[in-house]
Amino acid sequence: MSMAVVGMVAGMALGFAGYFGGFGAFLLVAALGAIGFIAGRFLDGDLEPGDFFRSRDRGDRRR
Repeated sequence: MSMAVVGMVAGMALGFAGYFGGFGAFLLVAALGAIGFIAGRFLDGDLEPGDFFRSRDRGDRRR
């Protein structure tokens, strides 16, 4: 399934949630969709748990 189709389905789900359930349902569906997206990326192997906890290396650090 292409990313355009996935985006369209996600947009339709958010639209239905917003229309029938109000803004709270819209936010709930959006949050659960984001959690599902991140979980899917973990399962595909595109993300590692350390990606969220590593500090960024900056060359302009001052001591």
